[in-house]
Amino acid sequence: MLRELTGTLEDVVGLDEAAGFISVVGQRIGEQINAGYRRDLALPVLSRAQVADVLVDLKRRIDGDFRVVEQDDTRIVLENRRCPFGDKVIGRPSLCMMTSNVFGVIAAENLGQAKVELAQTIAGGAPGCRVVVHLQRTAQADAATGREYFKV
Repeated sequence: MLRELTGTLEDVVGLDEAAGFISVVGQRIGEQINAGYRRDLALPVLSRAQVADVLVDLKRRIDGDFRVVEQDDTRIVLENRRCPFGDKVIGRPSLCMMTSNVFGVIAAENLGQAKVELAQTIAGGAPGCRVVVHLQRTAQADAATGREYFKV
């Protein structure tokens, strides 16, 4: 159903507009997930390490295979070998906006800001995903293609 929905959106309104619609849903889901983790952990705000753990855990819960490959004060780099959407994501890059928005909202709400770079995606034909969550404005973050998120 998701593949058909995103495919129809992409065909009718175009990839950018479809990604925009998916982004709105992803933002709302990100807000709900963030609130749930903070409630369950009894924390008003998550640290960078906790944000990284949450991003991996939430994808694991929906059958993704994300892992943190690098993190420091400027970024969290994640890789994934199995998309939660399975093979239904292939050729449907707008579905990646769910990941971008959920990751971006959670990072920004806890750490102030984020820019999510979808460096490689299964949807785009790569064998896995590489997602970089930039946490600070750096030259590398400014040069990256991605969506920016800010604490509300």
